[in-house]
Amino acid sequence: MKPFSILTAVCIATLLLSCAESVQTYSDRDDKVDLQQYKTYAWIAPGDTVLNPERKDKLYGGYIVHVSNEELQKKGMTLDTEAPDAVFMFESHIEEKVKYSQSPSFNVGVGYGGPGYYVGGSVPVAGGELRATSYGEGLLVINMYDRRTGKLLWMGGAKKSISDSEDLEKVIKTAVTYIFFRLPIKIKT
Repeated sequence: MKPFSILTAVCIATLLLSCAESVQTYSDRDDKVDLQQYKTYAWIAPGDTVLNPERKDKLYGGYIVHVSNEELQKKGMTLDTEAPDAVFMFESHIEEKVKYSQSPSFNVGVGYGGPGYYVGGSVPVAGGELRATSYGEGLLVINMYDRRTGKLLWMGGAKKSISDSEDLEKVIKTAVTYIFFRLPIKIKT
């Protein structure tokens, strides 16, 4: 029965991750450290703490911490601002990018074919217009450090193309959920 449960959990996780194809996630950790020993955490401010209203990603800092707290508590961790075992820090960034595409061109031509050969020519008549489409590429990286040593223990990140019409809170919640899915901590309570 236990192998069936594990197989079911793996299938569900794969299904959930495949639904979020557009969010690319990654993580890395120090394999020599047992992350299960870290039961409490706190947040530290990133290096860029100046509020810059031109950066859309910084406006959602409080929401990123809120959603992250929910995910960490699901893993059994407790928020402790006095003497935490680990500290987390996030960095977010939205980079403006441009994607170019070309419409297909239509060809008109004359050809002659026979046994074993073909001769002909074609001339592009219309199309082939180059179009530029701008979009944002959002990046969220969350790092986990040992409070006593300052050593980086784990980092997870997510990247996604974002349009102006997209609900950023929904994108952030999905990204944070998938980032913390990769954090190998499950504290027994």
